[in-house]
Amino acid sequence: MSPLSLLFGAIVGLSLGLTGGGGAIFAVPLLVYGLNVPTKDAVAISLAAVGATSFVGFLHRWKLGEVELRTGVLFAIAGMLGAPLGTWIASRLSDAVLLLAFAALMIIVAIRLWRQASRPAVPRVDCGPTGDAEGPTCQRDATGLLILTSRCAVLLLCVGLMTGVLSGLFGVGGGFVIVPALVLFSGMSIHRAVGTSLMVISLVSVSGITAQAWSGRTISPAITGLFVIGGVVGLFVGQQVARRLPAVVLQKVFVVAILAVAVFVIARNLQT
Repeated sequence: MSPLSLLFGAIVGLSLGLTGGGGAIFAVPLLVYGLNVPTKDAVAISLAAVGATSFVGFLHRWKLGEVELRTGVLFAIAGMLGAPLGTWIASRLSDAVLLLAFAALMIIVAIRLWRQASRPAVPRVDCGPTGDAEGPTCQRDATGLLILTSRCAVLLLCVGLMTGVLSGLFGVGGGFVIVPALVLFSGMSIHRAVGTSLMVISLVSVSGITAQAWSGRTISPAITGLFVIGGVVGLFVGQQVARRLPAVVLQKVFVVAILAVAVFVIARNLQT
């Protein structure tokens, strides 16, 4: 089991490093079907492993100045409130229903990522003082700092809450929601969005793990530790590879992998 835990952790870390978000979506299927971990325990282990791996990635990005702490904390507060709600919902679903819902989430994510990769890049135009032009919902001042209006705060809190619910429900980090939300709604650059997303994921994971432990879920220290070690190695390898390959190609390969896992999960559950 030890080599598989390292290998599967590396796969998750590699996909996180390659795509900047969404790689954690592989963790639960790998734990359930590769290591025979019960579904709800796999969600708890996934949260712990993904949270720890994301924290290491966050520290690296922070040193590079690619993290916006104030925006990330606001996002994380809502996410930490949503994670226990997701855990509560998951506790009332059967393993088969939870896995099928997870597969549906994977398909939705894959479709969104494919459309994003296929869409030609269009320069974004920020709103002016009147807000007439198309641009992010939240505005920034001349120094680049976020102008935290009530509308902006509510929007970020709502998306953060949704991310937290997904984390508690499926054990995913939610980077596939956080990164595009930060770019589209707060006008953040993609590099800072990825770094800030890693911080949010690590904080939300703490809330999710606490809720999982409170509900009696088992988190195996051995599997989790090996998953984290493999994940950290995979994360840095993925980041190096990502710098050398076209982003569009990486994203489409990632989508194909997500769809393949989703089809496998659906097939396995419909057979039972």
